[in-house]
Amino acid sequence: MVFRELLRIQTRGRGFESLTERVANVVSTARIDNGLCNVFVRHTSASLLISENADPAVGRDLESFMQRIAPDGSPDYEHDAEGPDDMPAHIRSVLTNTTLSVPIADGRLMLGTWQGIYLWEHRHRGHSREVIVTVVGER
Repeated sequence: MVFRELLRIQTRGRGFESLTERVANVVSTARIDNGLCNVFVRHTSASLLISENADPAVGRDLESFMQRIAPDGSPDYEHDAEGPDDMPAHIRSVLTNTTLSVPIADGRLMLGTWQGIYLWEHRHRGHSREVIVTVVGER
């Protein structure tokens, strides 16, 4: 059995949007007992990650790290068609993930206690993002 749903996520600008509950709801709707959930973001300036879900300092530290390795407005970048955060957003996306897979057992995502699924917006201004959730498995 395969079940697919498109999620539209409105971001607020650079930072993290929790997707855990929305993805879990798709899994629940799919009524798959055992299988795999694939999450895919259809953009080149945002990414997905599984990260700490209890302490927001983790997100701030990840952002600080990325700012050091992919700084906005660097003279090293040729591509800046949409502003000084354009190429850094693409670099961040390439260094992280555009797709994630999470096992499903007993109809639930098998995330660890402190794990959450996040969309990481890499642009400064908010965007409408599309995330495709595909659930494959057996009922």
